[in-house]
Amino acid sequence: MAEAVRQPINQARLEAYLSKNLPEVTTPIHIKQFKFGQSNPTYQLTARSGIKYVLRKKPPGQLVSSTAHQVKREYQVLHALQNTDVPVPKVYCYCDDERVLGTPFYVMEYLDGRIMEDPGLSNLKSSERHEMWYDAFRSLSKLHRINVVDVGLQDFGKPSGFFDRQIKTLATISQAQATVQDQETKEIIGSIPHLHEMLSYFSDKVTQPRDRNTLIHGDFKIDNLVFHRTEPRVIGILDWEMSTLGHPLSDLVNLIAPYTFGNQLSCKVLPSLTTDALLGLPSLKELIKYFTTLTGWDPTPDLMWGVAFGRFRTTVILQGIASRYLLGQATSLLAQENARARHVVADITWEQILANKSIKIKSSL
Repeated sequence: MAEAVRQPINQARLEAYLSKNLPEVTTPIHIKQFKFGQSNPTYQLTARSGIKYVLRKKPPGQLVSSTAHQVKREYQVLHALQNTDVPVPKVYCYCDDERVLGTPFYVMEYLDGRIMEDPGLSNLKSSERHEMWYDAFRSLSKLHRINVVDVGLQDFGKPSGFFDRQIKTLATISQAQATVQDQETKEIIGSIPHLHEMLSYFSDKVTQPRDRNTLIHGDFKIDNLVFHRTEPRVIGILDWEMSTLGHPLSDLVNLIAPYTFGNQLSCKVLPSLTTDALLGLPSLKELIKYFTTLTGWDPTPDLMWGVAFGRFRTTVILQGIASRYLLGQATSLLAQENARARHVVADITWEQILANKSIKIKSSL
């Protein structure tokens, strides 16, 4: 939902740019800001004609991570997928001239649909909830079946070593985020508990999944999907800044996180599927079987390793939101709540790793 602008942008410069480069966006425009899209500020532009558009831009100021906030990368992958069966919004233009809005941005189609923050889809009929989860898996499988050469994305990432690169990148980002300090209160974000033990576990080649390489979204989940207003189908996938070539397990465990967190995590910012919420939804076993049928790949042997890795990655993301919140670069109430949740998710991540190790030990006896 679009609300009042929290992070102002220069409307006069934007209108001048649009008039020259995207004249179909008639001016003057009315600007609101979405409450989602915390990493990259996201705005709703309503043209004089009444047609709505979306603008995504890199955050202002000194950024903790040079690898995040890649709006150019978002634009590149969305543009490449325009004529495929992967549901994405139409993109219109990309601007890297920082004289316009201070940071790079792009403009895309506004999708008039439903963004579901509750993965249990509790306000909907049972049959619709069931089908929406299945279509989320269909959309993910379409993405993973993309021939990257056909869409010009063969150089969008490296062909192997995805999890090794992820481990190194996440460790570097986390260590940088840990040093962020609030200039007024002197509060420091601090390190993730058991960080070195976690990195050692994920780097172990004995348990690490074998390489697979597809186009991946990087943050595939129910609330990054836009569903049709009246039909249980996905009409758009949003928030592509972490997309790359990598292991499909990464996307899969991110999508099923509400199932795998279960009752361990009962907080608003990372809602899980309780026993009540599961009524009317397909079971996790059914969804994994369906995904295997669609893609021809059975993720079951690597699933719990992936679940632990997904939780670790979520912890680093929440730590990043906390650092941006201290720096004033993420200002919404949701950002504040996400920042607080990092401690809970870190504990759950470590518990999952210990559980995985225990299963491995028992299976070797």
